[in-house]
Amino acid sequence: MLVLTRKAGERIVIGDDIVVTILDARGDGVRIGIDAPKGVKIQREEVLRAVTEANVAAARADDADEDRIKSALGITSDGSSQPA
Repeated sequence: MLVLTRKAGERIVIGDDIVVTILDARGDGVRIGIDAPKGVKIQREEVLRAVTEANVAAARADDADEDRIKSALGITSDGSSQPA
């Protein structure tokens, strides 16, 4: 990890086509601007984590729902049907 000290208006260049500009620094927060090509994904880590956790929770719910439906229909874990 590269650690830098920058002032408002100063920039950091990543590769040939990504520029990070320090816009403002107040208290414990820093505003930055990122210029990057359209194909480069830029995500806030906390948002990405929240989406991932929501997807995992939804997948768990789907598995539980599938098990309840199979049980109600009398389908065993190997996919065969139980006699009614």
